[in-house]
Amino acid sequence: MANFATEQTEQTELIKSLREPAIYPHPVTAVEVLETHISYVLLAGDFAYKFKKPLDLGFLDYSTLAARKFFCEEELRLNRRLAPHLYLDVVSIYGSSTAPRFVAVDGEVPIEHAVRMRRFRQEMLFDRLAQSGGLHDEHIDSLAEVIAAFHRDIPPAGVGTPYGTAAAIEAPLRQNFAQLRPLLDTPVEHAELDSIEQWSLREYTRCVEVGIFAARRATGCVRECHGDLHLGNVAWLADTPDTAPRAIPFDGIEFAANLRWIDVISEVAFIVMDLHARGFANQANRFLNRWLEQNGDLGFGGLALLDFYLVYRAMVRAKIARIRASQSDTCATERQTALSDYAALTALARRFAEPRRCALILMHGVSGSGKSVLAATLCENIDAIRIRSDVERKRLHGLTPMARSHAGVAAGLYSAEATRATYEELARLARQILQSGRPVLVDACFLRAEERAAFRTLAET
Repeated sequence: MANFATEQTEQTELIKSLREPAIYPHPVTAVEVLETHISYVLLAGDFAYKFKKPLDLGFLDYSTLAARKFFCEEELRLNRRLAPHLYLDVVSIYGSSTAPRFVAVDGEVPIEHAVRMRRFRQEMLFDRLAQSGGLHDEHIDSLAEVIAAFHRDIPPAGVGTPYGTAAAIEAPLRQNFAQLRPLLDTPVEHAELDSIEQWSLREYTRCVEVGIFAARRATGCVRECHGDLHLGNVAWLADTPDTAPRAIPFDGIEFAANLRWIDVISEVAFIVMDLHARGFANQANRFLNRWLEQNGDLGFGGLALLDFYLVYRAMVRAKIARIRASQSDTCATERQTALSDYAALTALARRFAEPRRCALILMHGVSGSGKSVLAATLCENIDAIRIRSDVERKRLHGLTPMARSHAGVAAGLYSAEATRATYEELARLARQILQSGRPVLVDACFLRAEERAAFRTLAET
């Protein structure tokens, strides 16, 4: 314990010393320090240096210098998948905490390690854009497309790995509540936490009993994801000066493999939850539907787990808020903000746990009449899942949602047989979504009475 406390004291001194611009091997006029519950980020000139705090919080262990170096290297590897131009290298610090250097002398050993990143303007973070009123549909659409492509490209968990099993899902679920409980102050808070935990464990048990976790793992939906996908970990940046800006996720989880080798719907739930938490419910639904359009094969089956993961993600963030409130270096204003965040997040978790009112809604009309525009607006306002005939028709034929079919109205994708298969697929997906407890809107022409009748029958069941 003494060594652990010493490392914390020495790192605090080191961060203070690294505020001196002259220490850096590149032009720096001033150094800005950002702090989270697990790290320091020093903004210096054109670069940012991320230091991991010497902590052991149970779900992460940075308590030794060797561990911090290993996890710096893991952070570089993992985050280069989504932000290769941001993550540059791992640098070592030499000398002492009061006189640090970036260059070794006479083969000396490092005293600390950091991830070096390319610096960007903090107002380009999605949470800052949300706060300033600058988060728009183009940002949400870009993020959905980036994450959908990322999820498609990363390989699924291997058969012999422990990831995505019921046990692997249960462990962090229980751990989150166990780690949060000692941080609470009042009997009311404990009772509220007990209620959310009981709901979560009931949902977990239900999912185990009906085999959803096993089915998702077997169909390749458990992958090495980002793991910490909230608005504060996404920036609106250009890859190069000559390209248009896009959503760039960064700062994924490196400290625990089981927290990033997860069902892709758990990752999606994090950004959906965070948008709701910040008052962007319509954009949350827009993101979800956009991602589902791109990744229906990975996504529709996971909707039965979405509420479970929305509650889990809200409570993960609630725990982070409570940890920050409890840390000794947190000032009174920051502590009050953290406690307010905790209260809001637990209230949101309770809302996600409430039953939804189901509905089956059909659009109806000829092509070009504005159905899809109206459908998108409706879905954002009533929190419904949209399934589109154009998208599912292409998916059935191995095409991407945005692919051009180059087919005549009565041939290829639009033959009578292809249309019949498309409506059957829409009915299958509608049934699956309704069984997950969510309202569904079917965006198709429905020009034939028998097509509409089939869905009336589905609604009646």
